[in-house]
Amino acid sequence: MSSTRDIFGLQDKATLVVGGGSGIGRAAALLLAEVGARVVVADLDGDRATEVAKEVGGQAVSGDVTTEAGATAVVDEAHAALGGLDGLVNIVGVASWSDLLSMDLAMWESDLRINLTQHLLVGRAAARHMLEEGGGAIAMVTSVSGVYGAPNHGAYGAAKAGAIDLMRTMANEWSPRGIRINAVAPDIIATPRVVAGFTERGVTDMNAIAQADGVPLGRWGKPEEIAGPLVFLLSDLAGFMTGQCLIVDGGTHALFPHAGPKPFDEE
Repeated sequence: MSSTRDIFGLQDKATLVVGGGSGIGRAAALLLAEVGARVVVADLDGDRATEVAKEVGGQAVSGDVTTEAGATAVVDEAHAALGGLDGLVNIVGVASWSDLLSMDLAMWESDLRINLTQHLLVGRAAARHMLEEGGGAIAMVTSVSGVYGAPNHGAYGAAKAGAIDLMRTMANEWSPRGIRINAVAPDIIATPRVVAGFTERGVTDMNAIAQADGVPLGRWGKPEEIAGPLVFLLSDLAGFMTGQCLIVDGGTHALFPHAGPKPFDEE
């Protein structure tokens, strides 16, 4: 009988998690290690990367992947540490908040660089290694803000929409040469950073917000619930998937957008 590790096909696979120092990235690194992958954890914060690397029995690298030199250095260092590169998970991203009329150009440009441009820089650096070594798999984190409109965080939404399209273009260009590229688009996930932000505003029950918003599952997600789809996309179980964006939002995308008529009372 096959083991769980055999089913995923990730045993001993050389995998880099960019943005792995906390939240979804940490959860992804832990799960990858659990299914047998060899993991390098990369983060802008080197101390956080080192802490998670210790948890997964892997190695850590640090650097600013929003610059081409930084992204290339992070990927190259991970490649050297692992002796190859089979998989990449990239969860780097952060939202700024402003309505479009008030937003300054610096915020717009910063959001695009952090949430879109770095996916090109990291993905391209990883692909160059993978193409030389027979292929691989890439899983990106985008957002439902790139699927819907994004009021009061339009720069973030535009960048995430761009990241989804970028992922599809990567799939068109690289999948014929052996690299699968997919993405996950989460709704609000209760990462330590998100929870801290709500707490600072006096909000202690995030699930109550989800329920008020009509999220079918009645709660916000957990980091582990995004890590699962990311690991699936890297695994052999998703071997015929490329260019796809999985929406993981507690069912919100499935909601009928209008209240509609009330059901008829039975007589």
